[in-house]
Amino acid sequence: MSRVGLVHAVVFFGALTLLPFGVGPQWILNLLIFTLMYASLASAWNLVGGYAGYPSLGHAAFFGVGAYAIAILFENSVGDGYLPFFVLPLIGVGAALLSVPIGWIAMRTRADVFAIVTITLLFMAQTLAFNLRSVTGGAQGLGVAGPPFSADTYNRPFYFAMLALLALAMGVSFYFRRSKLGLSLSAVRADEDKAHGVGVRVTGVKLIAFATSVGITAMVGGVWAYYVGFIYPQFAVDPLITIGMVLMTFLGGRATLWGPVIGAFILVPAQQYFAYEYGASQVYLLAYAAIFLVVMLLLPRGILPTITDRLRDRRKRTLRQATEFPEENTPQDAGIVGERQGAAR
Repeated sequence: MSRVGLVHAVVFFGALTLLPFGVGPQWILNLLIFTLMYASLASAWNLVGGYAGYPSLGHAAFFGVGAYAIAILFENSVGDGYLPFFVLPLIGVGAALLSVPIGWIAMRTRADVFAIVTITLLFMAQTLAFNLRSVTGGAQGLGVAGPPFSADTYNRPFYFAMLALLALAMGVSFYFRRSKLGLSLSAVRADEDKAHGVGVRVTGVKLIAFATSVGITAMVGGVWAYYVGFIYPQFAVDPLITIGMVLMTFLGGRATLWGPVIGAFILVPAQQYFAYEYGASQVYLLAYAAIFLVVMLLLPRGILPTITDRLRDRRKRTLRQATEFPEENTPQDAGIVGERQGAAR
């Protein structure tokens, strides 16, 4: 971990930790909760869709699993109100274990077919949610007992729960980037056959990425269900949730640490603003889509990778010019160029 990266993380999470204590209107905190929710979902999806290169379109199914798990367990009582948060790790582990046989079957296919298989899983889960009325309540929905939180600080526990899940998702993402597991996933993303040929345990690393990703997604779904208080199949297992996390990841940059977070912090507030301003005429959908299209046209690989590439190219051009035209350099610049050339040699 570089010192600059550590400073960025401390400033980012420190500011978000202090933010609820300085925010007056509750609607702002509500917006931040959903922004953190999608940032966590996008970071979780990035583990399998970005690092492994397997674009899962069925993550909303596991989001629904977590939501219904909380609703079933705490339909009548939530104790002091904090008990559902402590149950979240068990829900995440349960969803991860449930995903192993599913992932083992689905990941026998390659990227494009895998996307079709996973979106089929999503609609199967939604159909089960509608039809298993004795468990999910069917179309009538299922409620969660309300927490005994103070009205003035009602949103804060949910906010900090979402923030903790974002920290978890980014921590796992950082580990993937710096570990042997992440190197193996990069090899799988580049060329799965070659990765298998050089000794990468392809099936194992793909299943680890998939299980970890859906485990975090299920925990986020549990917090969401507890926050909204009443869930329906069409919202708990909603394809738009999957689309949202995929778009945010592509917008910020796949297989990057901060890309999904940046994408979420751009798209979620923009979506809410346009929905508020133009929701009655549905024009907000065009405005929401236009933001994404403009960014993707100007930054085709996503915000972070494109900016990084352009800065690298600019540094290379500057160094090349300084090397080719040394007489135009000042003595100080020439010394810097000489040091760089010596380091290169």
